[in-house]
Amino acid sequence: MAESPVGSVWAYRGLYAGLAFALLFLRMLPLGSVAGTWPGPDLLVCLTFAWVLRRPDYAPVLLVAAVLLLEDLLLMRPPGLWAAIIVLAAEFLRQRGALAREISFAVEWLMVAAVMAASLLAFRLVLMLTLLPQASLGQAIIQLIASILCYPVVVGVSRLAFGVRKPATGEVDAYGRRL
Repeated sequence: MAESPVGSVWAYRGLYAGLAFALLFLRMLPLGSVAGTWPGPDLLVCLTFAWVLRRPDYAPVLLVAAVLLLEDLLLMRPPGLWAAIIVLAAEFLRQRGALAREISFAVEWLMVAAVMAASLLAFRLVLMLTLLPQASLGQAIIQLIASILCYPVVVGVSRLAFGVRKPATGEVDAYGRRL
C-alpha cells in the first residue's frame, strides 16, 4: 500500500525537527571551547533556509519558530530575537520560492548570503540599540562567511541524503495546491 502524501510531509517535518535538535545538541557540546578559536557556521540557519526554499511545506513557520526559540533559550541569547529575525528571513525566502525554482543555484546562493548578512546586521543593530553585550564583529563576520560557505554543503546533503529537492514545475502537494 502506498504511503499517503500527507504522512510523508509529516515525516519530513519530523526529520527537520530531529536534524535541528541534533544540530543544537552538537552545538552545545563542549568541543573546541578554547578561547580564540574560530566560530563555526550556523548550520541550523543554513538548514532552515535550504528547506524553506526547496520544500516550504516541510518547514512550516511555527516549527521553525519553535526550534529557533528553543535555540535562543538554550544558547542564552535574548529570547526570541534571533528566532524572530530568522523567521522573518525564512518567510522572505519562502515568498521567493517560485523565483528560486527558476534561477540558478549560484544566484540562489547569493540571495541566501544577502539574507544571512541582513539577518546578522539586524541582530547586531537591535543588540546595539538595546545596549546588550554582543560578540566581536570579527567573530560574527567569520561565522557569517562560514555559514555562507556551508550553505551549498547543506543543500547537497539535504538533496542526496534526505531527498529534499526543488519541486518540479506544476507539481502539487497533497491538497492539490501548486508547490
